[in-house]
Amino acid sequence: MKIVGIAACTAGIAHTYMAREKLMRAAEKLGHTARIETQGTIGIENELTAQEIAEADVVILAVDVKVSGEGRFKGKTVVRVGTAAAIKNPLELLVKIEKAINANQ
Repeated sequence: MKIVGIAACTAGIAHTYMAREKLMRAAEKLGHTARIETQGTIGIENELTAQEIAEADVVILAVDVKVSGEGRFKGKTVVRVGTAAAIKNPLELLVKIEKAINANQ
């Protein structure tokens, strides 16, 4: 499964980067690829490309605030969770998403 997403917390510092890291590590453990953009106090980092978005099976928005550029994901399967969910149990989150996508195919 190819995963792209955005991580952003209210302060734009710690939880943003923890959510990104946890999602990417969990994806790797499950044999998936993940690219997670961060939107925080220093702006957008690791910005997703149009090609990455087009090739993605799912978009995960691990966000606690409004983020910019959501229009890029029109027509994609989008899952929205808080950063806490992505940090506390990213493996369970990804397994649930994978099952839902497989059930819809």
